[in-house]
Amino acid sequence: MNNGKICISICSRTADELFARIARAESLADVIELRFDCLNPDQIEPAIADLPEIDKTYLLTYRPSEQGGMRVLPLNARLMFWQKALASLAGRDILIDLEADINFPLRFDESKVIRSAHFFNDPPSDLRPTFFDLADLGEGVVKIAAAANDITGAIPAWKLLGTAEKEERYVMPIAMGEAGKWTRILGPAHGAFMTYAALDEADSTAPGQTTAADLLDVFRVKELSRETKVHGIVAGDTSYSISPWMHNAAFKATGEDRVFVPLQVEDLDAFIKRMVRPETHEVDLNFAGFAVTNPHKQAIIAHLDEIDETAKMIGAVNTVKIEGGKLFGYNTDAAGFINPLKDRYGDLSGSKGAVVGAGGAARACVYSLTKEGAEVTVFARDIKKAEVLAENFDIRTETLPHNFHGFDIVVNCTPLGTKGDTEDKTIATADKLAGVKLVYDLVYNPIETKLINEAKQAGVKTLGGLEMLIGQGAEQFRIWTGNEAPLDAMTAAVKKKLNL
Repeated sequence: MNNGKICISICSRTADELFARIARAESLADVIELRFDCLNPDQIEPAIADLPEIDKTYLLTYRPSEQGGMRVLPLNARLMFWQKALASLAGRDILIDLEADINFPLRFDESKVIRSAHFFNDPPSDLRPTFFDLADLGEGVVKIAAAANDITGAIPAWKLLGTAEKEERYVMPIAMGEAGKWTRILGPAHGAFMTYAALDEADSTAPGQTTAADLLDVFRVKELSRETKVHGIVAGDTSYSISPWMHNAAFKATGEDRVFVPLQVEDLDAFIKRMVRPETHEVDLNFAGFAVTNPHKQAIIAHLDEIDETAKMIGAVNTVKIEGGKLFGYNTDAAGFINPLKDRYGDLSGSKGAVVGAGGAARACVYSLTKEGAEVTVFARDIKKAEVLAENFDIRTETLPHNFHGFDIVVNCTPLGTKGDTEDKTIATADKLAGVKLVYDLVYNPIETKLINEAKQAGVKTLGGLEMLIGQGAEQFRIWTGNEAPLDAMTAAVKKKLNL
């Protein structure tokens, strides 16, 4: 357990909407932030006058647009708001959030003031001067939120925990955005005063916020400590990944003091050097291992001390175990891919398989299919990358075909169809799949991809990426913990997240 608090931030247009959300948030939050800058101007006074009495602490915020607020609020307007609000709510259990330009005393207990600064574009590489500037304004908690586009961009905010500990001050360092989500999850375990959360996925008031329910039930934020072993998904884009729900369910079911967090990495070299390697890291997060996915499955190999034979044969690593300061690489994609396929298709010997893509996942699929005696052709837009793969496994390679007639199995190893920008894209339409016996789409979010739908229209059997996700994840769990994975808990968590 740790002493960190969960604050649900509420942004509503009317007082009635605000009160309804307060009622829903009360059972989950330690603190409820009321974003008065979100309210329609004529709703502010009614909201203050009828603010419900609750057993939790309120945090009042009236943020100007330049600090991430919802409207232009000159200094005079904010001072008038605070004078009225504090007079009306005198004696209530509240915290208040003040910007740096409100630098003279209000009639309020300074120990309950949060002094905040937000950097949305080009944040400073060193946030300590901002910390000291805010701390010099008086007592209370210092909050600094800075945008991060890559995981190492979150380091300046994280380092404030050490600064605050030396200065004996409370701090809330937040790296905003998907690349900084881990700071919100791990912060309380490392001394952060509070972490912010959304009431629902659609109600986020800042980039990278997760829901309070997920913080409590999935990431178990209040149960974490500095000794908790940290795992994560290393990817170019972690926003679509279901792996945190799957692996955290496994850790919870087996009582493991471990947590699995999103680790959005653009610059892999910088991540390994600045955050992982014991001899060079700038922050110590007690990393114990990673799941690795697009686009880092091959690049990660250069950073490993050892890799197992399967990973060597495939030439790609999707699992890293950290032990004794060394990084060990494995590939669990191969087993995760082939076992569901054999169960669904049967004997693969002599079958003709088309593998679309030439990345790490494709390499695992080609390795597994050829090992089972299938005749494989790789199709890819990057023909040079595909030729390297073909040479490694002595198979044919071609550019994307007009159709897949003549193939028994078509495997999509590209991101096409993944939730987000490519969700409406596919490697093949129904007419191109005539005669194919089975289409296997490794994309699992959404579970019904456009390719799967096209295959069904063509009367072709389908296999989605869910089975592979759980299969390879179970093997990752075994590698990290030495124990068998709780498959039922992992499957249930994934299906719940995907609303299946």
